[in-house]
Amino acid sequence: MKLTPENGYYKRILKIASPAIAGLSVQVIVSLVDAAMVGRVENPEYALAAMGLGFLATWAIVSFFSSLATGTQVLVSHRFGKKAYDECGFVLSNSIFIGFFIGLLTAFAGAYFAYDIANFFAKDLIVGNLAGEYFQYRILGIPFFLITVSYRGYFFGIGNTKVFMFSGILVNVLNIFFNYVLIYGGFGIEPMGVAGAGLGSTLATILDAVFYFSVSLHPSFKKTYRLYKRFRVDLGILKSIYKISLPVAFQSVFILLGFLSFVAVSGLIGITEQAATQAIISILFMSFLPCYGFGIAAQTLVGNSMGQGKILLARIYGYETAKIATYYTLFLALIFLSVPQYLLLIITTDQKIISAATYAMRVAGFAQIFYAMGIVLANALQACGKTTYVMLAEVIANLLIFVPVSYFFGIYLELGIVGAWLGLPVYVLIYSASIFLKFKYGKLSLA
Repeated sequence: MKLTPENGYYKRILKIASPAIAGLSVQVIVSLVDAAMVGRVENPEYALAAMGLGFLATWAIVSFFSSLATGTQVLVSHRFGKKAYDECGFVLSNSIFIGFFIGLLTAFAGAYFAYDIANFFAKDLIVGNLAGEYFQYRILGIPFFLITVSYRGYFFGIGNTKVFMFSGILVNVLNIFFNYVLIYGGFGIEPMGVAGAGLGSTLATILDAVFYFSVSLHPSFKKTYRLYKRFRVDLGILKSIYKISLPVAFQSVFILLGFLSFVAVSGLIGITEQAATQAIISILFMSFLPCYGFGIAAQTLVGNSMGQGKILLARIYGYETAKIATYYTLFLALIFLSVPQYLLLIITTDQKIISAATYAMRVAGFAQIFYAMGIVLANALQACGKTTYVMLAEVIANLLIFVPVSYFFGIYLELGIVGAWLGLPVYVLIYSASIFLKFKYGKLSLA
C-alpha cells in the first residue's frame, strides 16, 4: 500500500496534527504571559525568581501526570478503530476518576508542604516564601488539570484535536484576565503579586475543565460515545491506563533530569555559556512543538489502525507522519544553520550570549533534523503499548550517552560550549535510530 496525497492519508494526518500544533503553541504563551506580568510588579527580581521556582516545581508534577493523556489516548484510539464507541466513553469515565483522585492527593500534599519545598530550593527567604505562595495556589488546580488531561487523551483518541486547540485559546484568554486582576488588583480585589499568578492560572484551569465537560455534552459526542451513561470503576481499564502511562511519566522525568544535567555541565564552562545554553534550549523547545503535534497524529492514527487489526496501515501512518515532520525540521535546520543569531534575538539582545550561542545553535539545528523521526515514531510505538521500550531508549540515549558525551567534549577536551552541544546530535541519532529499528522490525500489537 503506497501512501500518497491523492488517496487522502496525508490530508488525514494534517487534519489531526494542525490543530494539535496550534494548541501546543498556544500553551507556550501561558508561561510567557505569567513571566511578563510578574516582571512588572514591585521588586521584580524577587518575584521572577520566586515564580521561576514555583513554576518548575509545578511543571515537574504536571509533566509526570500528563502521561495520563497517553494512556487514555491509546486505549480510546484502539476502541475507536474497532468502532466500539461506547467503550471510548467508558475509558474516559475511568480516566477522569483516576485523574481526579490522584489530583486531590497531589494537591493536598503539595499545598501542605508548599513552603517547605520552596524554601528548600531557594537560597533567599523572601524568594522562598513568595515561591511557596505561588506553588500553593498553583497546585490546587492539579485535580482539574488532570480532568482536562483525561479529556485531551479522549479527544485525541477519536481524532478530534480541534477541541484541544480551542481549549488552549480559552485558557490563554482566561489566564491573562485572571492574572491581570489578581496580580495588580482590580474589581475590588487587592493586588496579590506572585501569588495572584498562581491563583489566576488555577482559576483558568478550573474553567478549562468546565469547557471540556460542556463540549462533551454535545449530542455528537454524548450520544455516539454514550458518555457518562455507564460510570463504574473498571480495574482492568485502570490497570491498562497505569501500565501505558507510568513509563511515559518516568520518561518525562528522565528528559528533565538529562537536560538539567546538561545545563549544569554548561555552567562548568562559564556563566555566559550557561545562559547561552538556556537560550538555545528555549528556542529548541518552541521549534519542537510541531513535532509533538505530528506525534499526537501518529499516536491516534496508528492506534486506530491497530484497533482495526491493520498492522501494515499502522506502520505506513507512522512512517509517513515522520516523513512530513522531517520536512519541517529540514526547513527549520536551514534557518538554524544560516541565521542563528536572529533566532537568538527572540530570547535575548545580549551580544555576549548571542556570540557564545551562535555556533552551538548550528549544531542544534543539525541535530533536530533527525529528532522529528524519533518523536513521531516514539508516539507510534506508544500507541502499540511499547511505552517501556521508549522510556528505556530515552534513559540510555539521554542520561547515559548525551550528558557524559557533552561533559567529555565540553569539559574534558576543553572544546567549550560547542563541544558540549556536540552531545546533542549523538543523543538524537542514537535515540531516533533505536526507535526507528523497533518500529520497523519489532512486533506491533495492541496495548
